[in-house]
Amino acid sequence: MGGQEPQFIQVGKGEKERQIAVEITEGRAPAVLWLSGFKSDMTGTKAEAVADFGRRAGQAIVRFDYSGHGRSDGRFEDACVSDWLEEAEAVFDRFCAGGALLVGSSMGGWIALLLALSRKGVGQIKGLVLIAPAVDFTEELMWKQRFNDDIRSAIIEQGYWAQPSDYSDDPYVITRRLIEDGRNHLLFGRDLHLGAPVTILQGAKDPDVPASHAQRLVEALPRDDVTYSLVPDGDHRLSRPQDIALLLRSIEAALHGATDSDR
Repeated sequence: MGGQEPQFIQVGKGEKERQIAVEITEGRAPAVLWLSGFKSDMTGTKAEAVADFGRRAGQAIVRFDYSGHGRSDGRFEDACVSDWLEEAEAVFDRFCAGGALLVGSSMGGWIALLLALSRKGVGQIKGLVLIAPAVDFTEELMWKQRFNDDIRSAIIEQGYWAQPSDYSDDPYVITRRLIEDGRNHLLFGRDLHLGAPVTILQGAKDPDVPASHAQRLVEALPRDDVTYSLVPDGDHRLSRPQDIALLLRSIEAALHGATDSDR
């Protein structure tokens, strides 16, 4: 875990007000904005490696915990994609005035894409590096593929289903609100154009976000500059030393391209 204490910013109003934990590694712009995965926080292996990279390279790194995650307010079961996107937008607007390279892992890849679209045209999105991007995962990977009729009925009738997790002793509680809200943010089937270069890192042996899902994202971005790297023996985490090295090389290359384009 990082040595510094996070700062907290207020997001939302009234009953939706929550305090979001943010950690800043000071350095030059554009900032690298780290966007964590589903039920992950900013102290994960990849997030810490990115922060260490920033300290060594003198690069600004911005990390935060979504509501219901890590040190931020709220219960995981009460949050949804709209909340997490709103928090990403608030952190971006406050801490990335000099522009940002968005680095998103799994669900963070979906949030990064949504953030890039919501802030498109202001010239601040310098690029995206996406690790096993779980685009539209609530619908495409959960509702349509993994959930059988019994699970779907439980979510509709009870309002939730507790999904066992391979990454935690605690189950993922999948709520009806999460599924229904996710449908407001679906990207596949839309005419997508980010206007920024995209790098996608994907494990061929990923059981959670299959390589075919990442390939579908590549095909959905015909007007953008997309680099797709498939790691033949890579899993979903892509957190082995060689995976981390690939991620940091990808970030360095994206930052170098962003600097060149600003000249």
